[in-house]
Amino acid sequence: MKKLLPLIVMAACLSIGAAHAQDKAAPAAKTAPALSTTPTSPTANAPTTAQQSKMGTCNKEAGDKKGDERKAFMKTCLSAKPVTQQDKMKTCNADAKAKTLKGDERKAFMKECLSSKPAA
Repeated sequence: MKKLLPLIVMAACLSIGAAHAQDKAAPAAKTAPALSTTPTSPTANAPTTAQQSKMGTCNKEAGDKKGDERKAFMKTCLSAKPVTQQDKMKTCNADAKAKTLKGDERKAFMKECLSSKPAA
């Protein structure tokens, strides 16, 4: 009995100390990843939204433009709505009809028209 009481007291002190240490370490562990400025994976710098990927594409297309010309280009590029497949189909059909294409000529024209990049 004389050995049991000191063991219980010592265990209680250690468990309180360990719990107290965990409380102080928990907030530091939560904020540590947020403070890190180095990317941990290659996809850390990848665009996370459609707007960010659109911004990257428009930046590449802007090239060497500067000043007001670049501003105007970026504004129109970022505000442009993507061309849907249905819109492309309507435009290509109208163009084929205007050229009065038929048969294999129409088929080849439609294939080329639908696969080409839309004019922005």
